Amino acid sequence: MDSLVDCSKETQVKVKSEEYQRKGKQIGIMGGTFNPVHMAHLVAAEQALTKLHLDEVWFIPDNIPPHKDAPLKVTARDRATMLDLATRDNPHFRVKLLELFRGGVSYTIDTLRYLTKKAPENTYYLIMGSDQVNSFHTWKNADELAKLATLVGIRRPGYPQDPKYSMIWVDAPDMRLSSTAIRRAVSVGTSIRYLVPEPVRQYIIEKGLYLD
Repeated sequence: MDSLVDCSKETQVKVKSEEYQRKGKQIGIMGGTFNPVHMAHLVAAEQALTKLHLDEVWFIPDNIPPHKDAPLKVTARDRATMLDLATRDNPHFRVKLLELFRGGVSYTIDTLRYLTKKAPENTYYLIMGSDQVNSFHTWKNADELAKLATLVGIRRPGYPQDPKYSMIWVDAPDMRLSSTAIRRAVSVGTSIRYLVPEPVRQYIIEKGLYLD
């Protein structure tokens, strides 16, 4: 009798464990060149994480961005390393190099197809800045993408937003930073302290990035 009871309890624990695994996670996805990653990226991710009660936010750097013509003068390794340095102190942030490993032009639809096939139990939230919100309808297979992931827009005060798709809005502090402005500042010798995480600033200096 005791052995039957023990077996029953073991089975119940196994079933509950399998149900938990099938439940999946709530995952935020942030894509971009991150050239370099800066504080506004991290603030937006943190606001989405906490306000939407996500389990994790994944930062997925582009290999070759489809909407930018200028070549990336910094290597993929450098961009990935800066992302790692910027996010390693947050246990809910992850850096995923899916698009770098896949190579070629990075289309978000390819990444979401892969993720939903590999882990269909997860729910994915595509986190976009205000500029991305307005251009999302031009992305490859936007209709399908909107079905694979919940669209999340980071609202910027005073910035006109005209999305063609329904989405969840997340308010975040108005930090008017851009990777372009940071690269320009480095190139002319202007300080970027407090614009990027300190380990990222030190890495840029040590590697001599963005000087030409």
